[in-house]
Amino acid sequence: MKSEITIKTVRCKGCGICAAFCPKSVLAVSELGKIQVVNKEACIGCGQCELRCPDYAIFVDRVKEAAQ
Repeated sequence: MKSEITIKTVRCKGCGICAAFCPKSVLAVSELGKIQVVNKEACIGCGQCELRCPDYAIFVDRVKEAAQ
């Protein structure tokens, strides 16, 4: 199952907690001090980033893949 990550950059203060808890290094703090997705394909949809964000700035939605 794929996951889609939504980041509300207005809310993000760039603390990096979400990136620190990500087991697959999907997230990183940008040069502008905001979180960004750097490795989307590696996301396993565990939701640790969403769970740990103190500012409710990141959301993980699981998306079903189309049957091939």
